[in-house]
Amino acid sequence: MASKAPADAPAPSNPASDVAEAQWTGKTASTFENKQYSQYFDPCQEAAQKSIRCLHRNGGERDMCTDFFQAYRDCKEQWINARKEARRAQGKWW
Repeated sequence: MASKAPADAPAPSNPASDVAEAQWTGKTASTFENKQYSQYFDPCQEAAQKSIRCLHRNGGERDMCTDFFQAYRDCKEQWINARKEARRAQGKWW
């Protein structure tokens, strides 16, 4: 008889799904649009920090952190595409 995990046990963390939950939202868009010109804003900062923590945890072994790197790339791609769409919707071509 196979043992089952308790129903209240936390699911294993999936970096790609964690980033998908932090997609471009109204709050993120508002923060970006209302920031000062010289202020840096990265909506994928959480994914970047997870990648760095993975590297530290694994002694710099990049092969152990490929899922985290891919999650960061996916987040950045979503962010860039959302910004392009927002500019198109506003009629800005640059």
